[in-house]
Amino acid sequence: MNHTDQYDPTALKHIEKEFDEWEKNEVSSFIKRAPESKSEYTTASGMPTKRTYTPLDVKDTSFEDIGFPGQYPFTRGPYPTMYRGKNWTMRQIAGFGTATETNGRFKYLIAQGQTGLSIDFDMPTLMGYDSSHSMSQGEVGREGVAIDTLADM
Repeated sequence: MNHTDQYDPTALKHIEKEFDEWEKNEVSSFIKRAPESKSEYTTASGMPTKRTYTPLDVKDTSFEDIGFPGQYPFTRGPYPTMYRGKNWTMRQIAGFGTATETNGRFKYLIAQGQTGLSIDFDMPTLMGYDSSHSMSQGEVGREGVAIDTLADM
């Protein structure tokens, strides 16, 4: 379908059929595994929102540019229901000193209820230098964790 086809009643009928099949098959199966967190979603002003909008709703938006959520080109996210079933993960960024110290920090954060972690590496690790390289002097573990070996991982 090209950009002008989205105004064609036949093309819109095709999108409507695809949308109905997608909701019936992919979305309903996904919701069984990961239910949405609310039965209704609204804007900040209280207007109800649909789970998914298509050219049937916004006729000046090219469908091939947006596709369905959870499908290529993933411009509307990686999951069919996006964040209706699972809210955004708030990640704690951590990484300092040695791999052992960072591991201890991660274990502490998880024990406190943290659900997402992101690792900060030190500059030598980011640049591909071993901690013992002369270019690493003064930077090892300073603003992230130093990873030099598989054991560090």
